[in-house]
Amino acid sequence: RREPLALVNLKKKNEETGEEELASRLDHCKAKATRHIFLIRHSQYNLDGRADKDRTLTPLGREQAELTGHRLASLGLKFDQIIHSSMTRATETTEIISKHLPGVKKISTDLLREGAPIEPDPPVSHWKPEAVQYYEDGARIEAAFRNFIHRADAKQEEDSYEIFVCHANVIRYIVCRALQFPPEGWLRMSLNNGSITHLVIRPNGRVALRTLGDTGFMPPDKITRT
Repeated sequence: RREPLALVNLKKKNEETGEEELASRLDHCKAKATRHIFLIRHSQYNLDGRADKDRTLTPLGREQAELTGHRLASLGLKFDQIIHSSMTRATETTEIISKHLPGVKKISTDLLREGAPIEPDPPVSHWKPEAVQYYEDGARIEAAFRNFIHRADAKQEEDSYEIFVCHANVIRYIVCRALQFPPEGWLRMSLNNGSITHLVIRPNGRVALRTLGDTGFMPPDKITRT
């Protein structure tokens, strides 16, 4: 719904000026800036925790978050914001990363919480959530995609750089949707803890994937995929 034609009320077109006025109105609605989306998977966490509040980062997970934060800071970009999942492991990862990016505002959202986005194809035998989970989580994760992954607003003058700290399932689903790949293939991708996935959204709405699950900035003995 950010295509210029979708933002112009064609019924109000002036009959006298016709196409000339329409072209002017369409131009006014066109995006001018590029959005850079950095999707960060949370670091390693305590898998034995029964409740979300108990699934805190492990000591290695905290090291991973420090490495990710240092990597993002080293890019020399002016980040606009960090939006993160409200789950404990994502929140803790964000707190560590944000120390390397002072002054960048943080926003928590339930939309980016982990879940089952859509039944994978081909199916896997080791992970079979109840069908209702796909309906509940899938609608929410799709809402996250529509809410956050889109071309820049027409009022945005400069390119933006935004960080999203969330979860593997969410990131994989978003990548499939953003690239117009069948979303059922999301489980064919694998993401390390603390990895960086970089999407670029051009003013015309075209999306490119710069990096997927990059952890080349981590020593091999620090890399995990739990």
